[in-house]
Amino acid sequence: MKPTYHYSTVSEALDNLNEMGFTYDFNIHEDAIAKKPHNYEIKHIYRYEGDSDPGDEAVVYGIKSTSGKKGVFVAGFSANSDSKVAQILSKLCVDENDQQCRI
Repeated sequence: MKPTYHYSTVSEALDNLNEMGFTYDFNIHEDAIAKKPHNYEIKHIYRYEGDSDPGDEAVVYGIKSTSGKKGVFVAGFSANSDSKVAQILSKLCVDENDQQCRI
């Protein structure tokens, strides 16, 4: 599994991913991931941890589709997040060599 990177803000993580070509917003089109999760691979994970409020915690995923589309998905940090897609992403392979995939 690739390492999880820590940044001081979500914006910093999004800026970094944008510089690497991850420009598509999967939060707006999350239904595509929910319908066919095997078509997506997590390439990067960035974690933002709020200093005082657990509600400020988030995970920023850099995702690449089998069609080559690269984008981001921002989710609450909790594994029990309300988002179905956040739950799916928590189970996806982080890279093609990850033997611990659960989907």
